[in-house]
Amino acid sequence: MNNTEFERKIQYEFRDKGLLNKALTHSSYCREEGLDPTESNERLEFLGDAYLDAIAGTELYRRMKNVGEGRLTRTRAAVVCEHSLAKVGGRIGIGAYFNMGNGEDHCGGRHRESIVADGVEAVIGAIFLDGGYDAASDFVLREFSDIIEDAMKGRLFTDFKTQVQEILQKDGTAPDICYVLDREEGPDHDKTFYVHLTCDGRTLGSGSGKSKKEAEQNAARATLNGGLI
Repeated sequence: MNNTEFERKIQYEFRDKGLLNKALTHSSYCREEGLDPTESNERLEFLGDAYLDAIAGTELYRRMKNVGEGRLTRTRAAVVCEHSLAKVGGRIGIGAYFNMGNGEDHCGGRHRESIVADGVEAVIGAIFLDGGYDAASDFVLREFSDIIEDAMKGRLFTDFKTQVQEILQKDGTAPDICYVLDREEGPDHDKTFYVHLTCDGRTLGSGSGKSKKEAEQNAARATLNGGLI
């Protein structure tokens, strides 16, 4: 696919076209082509995740003037969660533009929620490096506008991890909350991740999912449902 077409969709033209190409390069492509893993979009995903948090948090702080930290945190979590990112990715059709290994492609990787969500974060990171914070902010506030509105009205995804954190910290303490990856099963294009949640060394719940984020949310949900907190 032509990346120029994708630039039109996201309403941003890159000065450095290589940044966009890297943002659209899945790790499976690097493996199949024998490229260095750092040529994939994972580092840009890391950067985009941080700036998405900052942009969404700033917008919510500006608009939700009479609410406390807890609700702001929950609302931001709903905006930046995997499902919300995948919704944006679906609207801009990012999957069609991925550089992706044949195995992942044949197994539906272009439409896998976790891959699409990671790709959107990578694009945010790439826009930030190419055009700065304002350019990244313009993209996020435009593409996530309806998601932000719904989150402010409490209509979105429930963030079980934040709920667990708030319960465990309600007495003002700072317990050591940790999500531990137990194992991964399956081929690279169809992995299942298994995670357990501990608090001060005590196991509270476990969960699995097709991404680490999903597994962590399921471990938190199991903790809430298990009556251990």
